[in-house]
Amino acid sequence: MGPVKADQRRSCVRPPHLDILWLPRAAMRSVEGDPSDCVLVVGVSRPKMALAILAVMLVSLFLTFHMLYDSALHSFQASNMEHPRPPLLLLSRRLYPAAARRLPQAIIIGVRKCGTRALLEMLYLHPMVQKAAGEVHFFDRDENYNRGLEWYRMKMPHSYPGQITIEKSPSYFVTPEVPERIRAMNASIKLLLIVREPVTRAISDYTQLRTHAAATAATASTAIPTAPPRAFEQLALVANGSINEQYRPLAISVYHNYIHRWLEVFPREQILVVNGDLLIEDPVPQLQKIEKFLGLESRIGTHNFYFNETKGFYCLRNETSDRCLRESKGRRHPRVDPYVISKLRKYFGEHNQRFYELVGEDLGWPEE
Repeated sequence: MGPVKADQRRSCVRPPHLDILWLPRAAMRSVEGDPSDCVLVVGVSRPKMALAILAVMLVSLFLTFHMLYDSALHSFQASNMEHPRPPLLLLSRRLYPAAARRLPQAIIIGVRKCGTRALLEMLYLHPMVQKAAGEVHFFDRDENYNRGLEWYRMKMPHSYPGQITIEKSPSYFVTPEVPERIRAMNASIKLLLIVREPVTRAISDYTQLRTHAAATAATASTAIPTAPPRAFEQLALVANGSINEQYRPLAISVYHNYIHRWLEVFPREQILVVNGDLLIEDPVPQLQKIEKFLGLESRIGTHNFYFNETKGFYCLRNETSDRCLRESKGRRHPRVDPYVISKLRKYFGEHNQRFYELVGEDLGWPEE
């Protein structure tokens, strides 16, 4: 090895414009053979410069991640315009304030056994609707209402601005305190009231109560004898053959006894009466009325439904799946004596007329 090369190896000089260290390779190797004169030692000799470089690197990484996330979120929303949902990953609300839990702008207030669950699931087909899971029972149960609106808000789903959050609790309709409590939360809220022909609703109510009673008896001790379930006719009529007005399934079907409370608190234009019988037979026209009532673009159509011959009612369809309501929905009703049905329809005739007058709409329910 020549004297010049050896001298270079002993005297590598750090370039003046870089704040890094260069050392002779001989200082790090004892074996010759590599033609390189000097080696770069990873490190920074000035602490302030090191901090500056580290800060620039961190900011660059953050901005890169931010851009990638924003791009992914945009793609996610664009690919799900048919039914946008909140992103799976949310950064701070300062950066992404759009998705949040909001108090409902619309509530399905009842009526029990008139198709409240079906209505909610059908409305959920619309890309601008978000629904609460389950029945919240905030306004009708004191133990929940006393927890406050923040507790209620946390029961709502995440939604984007422009989407409508909806919840349903059928017992709202028949609970006296509920109208005032809802108005205290939002005086301009939209209310959906779904009703069915009163006798059909009462029989459906009876069927559910009987099913629940049978399930409870099956899980009870076999040592305790249980009375056989009474027929609907026995419960709907008293011994002298008159209507049992105290029987709960019949009492709930007298809709005018409850709607007047709501009309004392809310203007009629904030309450939409949905015909549950027509919703079952042909859902699209009823849903289009609701879309207009809620101020939504018409998006739900015949492509969202298919008739299930086995179940005997319409099931739901979107771009990714087909589904029906759970087995407890659409139970077969027991056969009821036609004489009792005729008697009940005559009884409800006057009550129905009073309901029609209050809501300003004749639903055309049979009176015989």
